Order: sequence, then C-alpha cells, then structure tokens
Amino acid sequence: MDDAVRSSRLAALQDRARVVFPGLLVALLIALASKFVSEHYGAPAMLLALLFGMSLNFLGTEDRTRPGVEFGARQVLRLGVALLGARISVELLSSLGATVVLLVVAGVLLTISFGMLSSRIFGFRYRFAFLSAGAVAICGASAAMAIAAVLPRDDRSEQRLIFTVVGVTLLSTLAMIVYPILAQAMGMSDRITGIFIGATVHDVAQVVGAGFSVSQEAGDTATLVKLLRVVMLAPVVLVTTLVVRSVAGAEPGEGKRPPLVPGFVLGFIALAVLASLGAIPAPVVGAASTASGWLLLAAIGSVGMKTMPKDIMNVGAPAALFLVAETAFLAVFILLGLTVLTGSAPG
Repeated sequence: MDDAVRSSRLAALQDRARVVFPGLLVALLIALASKFVSEHYGAPAMLLALLFGMSLNFLGTEDRTRPGVEFGARQVLRLGVALLGARISVELLSSLGATVVLLVVAGVLLTISFGMLSSRIFGFRYRFAFLSAGAVAICGASAAMAIAAVLPRDDRSEQRLIFTVVGVTLLSTLAMIVYPILAQAMGMSDRITGIFIGATVHDVAQVVGAGFSVSQEAGDTATLVKLLRVVMLAPVVLVTTLVVRSVAGAEPGEGKRPPLVPGFVLGFIALAVLASLGAIPAPVVGAASTASGWLLLAAIGSVGMKTMPKDIMNVGAPAALFLVAETAFLAVFILLGLTVLTGSAPG
C-alpha cells in the first residue's frame, strides 16, 4: 500500500514537472539573459528581467507555457524571498550600533505609515499603498514581490506589482547616481554616506553600486544597513498578512484570505535564526544568496510574461507621483535623523 502511494505521488510530481517545465525554462533563460546584460552593460538585472519577460508576454497565455509562468510568478518567487534569510545574522547587524538600527527601523515603519496615510490623497486604497510603501521602505522589487504574494488578489494585482517594480527600480537607479553626489555636496563622512545610501536606496544592487562608488568603507556600511532593511521584510509581510486577513474577511469577494503565516516567511525567519546561531556554513550562505538572486530574476521574468505593457500605462501619473513622494519622505527622514545623531549637518 505504501509503495503504491509513493508511486502515485511520484507520478503526480513527474506530471506536474512536465507541465511547468516549458514556462520555467523560458523564465530561466530570461534570468540568464538579464544577468548577462547587467554584468556587461551595467543595467539593473531586475528591470531587464521584467522588460524581457514583458516582451514575451504572449507566452503567459499559451497553453504549453502558462502553467510554468504561473508557477514561476508565485512558488519560485516565494522560495527566492525565503532564501534571503540566510544572509541575515544578529552579529552582522550589531556592528552598526543601536542608534543606527533604531533610525533605519524607524525609517521603514514611518515610510510605510506615510504611504498608508497619504494614499487617499493620490486616490489609492490599501493594496497599492502597502505594496509601494513596503517596496520603497524595505528592499525595492524583492519586497514588492514578497508583499504582493500575501495581498488578496484581484484583476489589477499584476498591474500594480509591475508598475511598482518598474517604478522603484528606476527610482533606485536614479538614487544610485544622485545620492553619492548629494552626500559629497553635504560634506558627509564615508561612514555617514554609507548609512544614508543603505537606508534610502531601494534595491540591493543599487545600494552596493552607490556605496562602493564612494569608498570601501561607504560600500561596506551601506551594505550592512541595507541588510538591516531586508530583515524588516519578514515582520512587515507578517503584519501585512494579519491586516489583510481581517480586511479580506470584512470585504467578501475581494480575494482569498492568505494563511496566517506564509510558508516563505517562516522559511526566511528560520534561515535568519540559523545564520545568527552560526549553524549555516559560509559556503552555504553564499550559495543560498546566489540562488535567491537567480530565483527572484526568474520570478520577475515570469511576472513580466503575465503582463501587457499597456496595463502599466493605465496606472497613470498619480501612481508615479505617489512613489516619488514615498521615496522623498524616506530620504528626508534619514537626512534629518543623521543630522540629529551627528549633532550638526551630516558629516
């Protein structure tokens, strides 16, 4: 009986793999292409994966590739986010100091609050408010995809996610160029510059690029501060889940309620705890971080394949202004906080 059950499950798994393979293969090719172009020409890999996917959006509706595209946009995405936890440890983040940690955490929470409170001014409800503010406050495209995975879905879910990913990636690229110049003009030291860049630039790749364009110290500090913001991903997603469960329960027909604690959030937390305890060898941490990057590229490529370019344009100017306002709020708050911490103009 047990052998029959195992054989049945294995056959079902093989059938599922055959169904999703064509779409996943395309997503993997998109990830490879975006990584290659990014490394050789300096463009953001996430944005490239999204654009390559959108250029192949007809595959999102093809019977042969659609199951794999759907699988990539959800399951692969969640696995990629979970593996981010392996990069986090208490020892790594404690080197920043308590005041910097409090400033960065406050920046994340207040930016999300600003987005939620000001969303009505721009004509948006909680879905886009939480999605965009979380992406700006935490880690750009990765946070947007993680938050989107737990929000109740409707017919505009993909449209909102695509616009947010494109918007935060473009703003992050612009910040990568402008923020080091601003820091230099304000006379910031390399350490303060690193804190400012790590606490404000959205995507990890652009944080690294901006930080190390200033100095080794600025780059190392910016990366550590950015990882602290990544740590906030799990609790923010968990809180999002709890909030939208109650909202979804009060608004029937707005989508299926998500589970109390998403599996990928538990995976993220478990890996972060193990890394903090030193239970994960350094080579495994490196492998998990690399795998996470590839999985997220494949996932955003899959999201792109599910999206029609005209849908992005339907979001309109208010959404763009909303993202800019959230980005500006975070930058101004961190600058003011650094001014207070240093007792004068940041330097």
